[in-house]
Amino acid sequence: MKKTWVSSVINLVLLVCLVFVLFIYKGPQPSQTAANASAHGTTASAGDPEGIVKKNCITCHGDNLQGGAGPELAKIGSKYDQGEIENIINNGKNGRMPAGLISKDDAKSVAEWLSQKK
Repeated sequence: MKKTWVSSVINLVLLVCLVFVLFIYKGPQPSQTAANASAHGTTASAGDPEGIVKKNCITCHGDNLQGGAGPELAKIGSKYDQGEIENIINNGKNGRMPAGLISKDDAKSVAEWLSQKK
């Protein structure tokens, strides 16, 4: 009887730990992640449009802006001016480019940088 009781208690403790890990624990908080990224020099700011693009855009537009799921941006300045690019970044386009992926300040900086790509 005692062995069954001890075994049940151990199983219950393990079950509680498993539930905690699977459903309650959320890992490092965003502020911790941002602090770690800042310490490693991987954050992007409005003064670094290339860094902003690398952080937010290469998944769809490619690491060399060659295109992929999204269109090529390597020569986008020959197709759109800065204002048009900024408008696309802020408002999205054709349901494929989502609106507001980056802040308006970052959008202005990125649009200026992309408009020079011809």
